[in-house]
Amino acid sequence: MRDILVFAMVFGSIPYILKHAYIGVLVWSWLSYMNPHRLTWGAAYDFPFAQVVAISLFISLLFDREKKRIPINHIVILWLLFIAWTFVSSQFAYFPNDAWAYLPTIIKIQLIIFIAMAMMGSEERIRLMIWVIFFSIGFFGIKGGIFTIKTAGGARIFGPAGSFIADNNHLAVAMLMVMPLGFYLIKHEVKRILHKRLISGALLLIGLSVFASYSRGAFLAIAAVSVYLWWKTPNKLVSGVVGVILLAIAVMFMPDAWTDRMGSIGEYQSDKSASDRLNSWQYAINVANARFTGGGLISWSRETFQIWAPNPDSVFVAHSIYFAVLADHGWVGLILFLMIFISAWRMAGRLSKLIPSKSENKYLWMGDLARMIQVSFVAYATGGAFLSLAYFDLPWHLVGIVVLLDQLARREGVITTRSLRPGNQLHSSTASVSRS
Repeated sequence: MRDILVFAMVFGSIPYILKHAYIGVLVWSWLSYMNPHRLTWGAAYDFPFAQVVAISLFISLLFDREKKRIPINHIVILWLLFIAWTFVSSQFAYFPNDAWAYLPTIIKIQLIIFIAMAMMGSEERIRLMIWVIFFSIGFFGIKGGIFTIKTAGGARIFGPAGSFIADNNHLAVAMLMVMPLGFYLIKHEVKRILHKRLISGALLLIGLSVFASYSRGAFLAIAAVSVYLWWKTPNKLVSGVVGVILLAIAVMFMPDAWTDRMGSIGEYQSDKSASDRLNSWQYAINVANARFTGGGLISWSRETFQIWAPNPDSVFVAHSIYFAVLADHGWVGLILFLMIFISAWRMAGRLSKLIPSKSENKYLWMGDLARMIQVSFVAYATGGAFLSLAYFDLPWHLVGIVVLLDQLARREGVITTRSLRPGNQLHSSTASVSRS
């Protein structure tokens, strides 16, 4: 039954994709994040749905008369340079055949996101994208939260097999990244109290799932996000007390096995996982110092560890977005990677400041969405420090949405040369909307 449903939904969407190409972006995103076919047991499980949708999307693009243009700014330029550098690092990789074999996986993701930036620039489409992202990943949080309650937190939560978020640690960080988008949806996308309560309930279940993942990286990301939100809250005393109480309740709910695992954070001498990770990080630094273009993709092997790792017998993946990029693409690749996300962070922050959260105007949703994406970046920057998620779609997708928000704000006159001067927050036309 599940197989039939997935086949019906995907192939039923093809006529709409051929008519409106942007629908193909939404469907592809749903398939990429949720992997609904991995929830089946029959013919749908290994069927190439994403390929079918991608082909339909490209056919639609050929005949779609809608004007398409990728926004060009400093973030996009840095982004293109990073993509170009992945080709260079693959050409000079330690295992070039393996690097070139894996590179298309990364490029396909980047290509679809660039198509999204060319087609999803309107207010309606940006909002649709947020809905798709939230529920595609949030589905596993809702499902996992219910499972956590049934098992009293005694079992770990995993994502769809064969995806970036199959691992419990990766899924936890992904769920934490979409939670801020849920808060945005509650404030701007639903009007009825019942719908707000449903999404609020979904967020509680997703939060439980993050805890039940047993992920130490996610736990540190929760701490970082909590501190960041507390710092941004006007009434720090009240929010701090409430936050501590909620954290205490959540910890009390979890079993001893969870407490023991979280308590192992920082025990590098006795924790083999931590010591292996440190060995891999030093390996990444040594590779980058030895090779200007890094080791290339798929270079983490016993052979390369024999050359550059302090402990050559401990062959371990990066478990860090930063050290993964450093080893794969060298210092140039890491600098470009960091500049992209730092620039996106700053752009989102600028947009949120130009549209204060207390203002009453039709552009308020843009400022709040940018503000929530900043929180998602905090979760990614912290949780990703201990996980191999450098090429995961979601953070790159959020960078693309920030670029689209900036483009839309400029098109609507929210951001102008005058508004970017110190002391100015809103363009005069936007301020007039606020006063009205």
